[in-house]
Amino acid sequence: MKVAIFGQYYQNDTRPIIKDIFVFFNKNNVELVIEEKFLEILYKEEIVSKKYNTFASHLDLDSSFDILISIGGDGTILRATNFVRDSGIPILGVNAGRLGFLAKVQKENIESFLQIVLEKKYTISERTLLSIKCPDIDLNFAMNEIAVSRKDTTSMITIETFLNGEYLNSYWADGLIISTPTGSTGYSLSCGGPILTPNVNGLVITPIAPHNLNARPLVIPDDTEIKLKVSGREEQYLVSLDSRITSISNNSELVINKTPFKINMVEIPDETFFKTLRNKLLWGEDKRN
Repeated sequence: MKVAIFGQYYQNDTRPIIKDIFVFFNKNNVELVIEEKFLEILYKEEIVSKKYNTFASHLDLDSSFDILISIGGDGTILRATNFVRDSGIPILGVNAGRLGFLAKVQKENIESFLQIVLEKKYTISERTLLSIKCPDIDLNFAMNEIAVSRKDTTSMITIETFLNGEYLNSYWADGLIISTPTGSTGYSLSCGGPILTPNVNGLVITPIAPHNLNARPLVIPDDTEIKLKVSGREEQYLVSLDSRITSISNNSELVINKTPFKINMVEIPDETFFKTLRNKLLWGEDKRN
């Protein structure tokens, strides 16, 4: 078995988690390949001492890898997708953060979950990605959302929105979020958007603090081409793809589509999406006392 490992180091919280993972895989003679910068940190903090092969970009990962283990929170997984891209390598998130919908493995159950990985008794959940076309953007894709928002002003921006070439609306707002089902539990949810289950073939358009109060989140088919034209009082506005942000000139047009490939997320038995919803959102618990 060949496993890639990518992670974030959070000092005391992460150290025992990382050690448990390395001890388990080394005990079971699994070949480990570690992200270059992460391994430098592990050597510096004296968490590991053994020599390991490394990877530094998506070009270093191929079909010989069985899985990529992401150690951190949901943000770490989003960064890990840039290494995996269209290779099809499944990603398993080990949660070393706080509120997480993607990082399913909790530190209390690491060894039992890793045994499931070793025996390949997991299933795969395919996750939709979004891509963007704009002359000023060289960012690639997003698994959670693509968002446009104001930059250097407190004034609203105007986002003219077209679906498959048909005019939908001009949103006067602080911004607009185009969310995948995976991202529907993130930024979009905090702005009043609906939750979609990961297997729904849909996207969510969610305005951020709209001035026209009749503007509401909208669910559309995920094969829809979305065109946005953003204007405002300032010369530039912000475009974000998950955690990556860039500035775009006023009146630039953005074209957003579903990517031709998906990201494979590892699903562990008994750690279902609905169980995660109940745990993270405290559904089913009586909080009246």
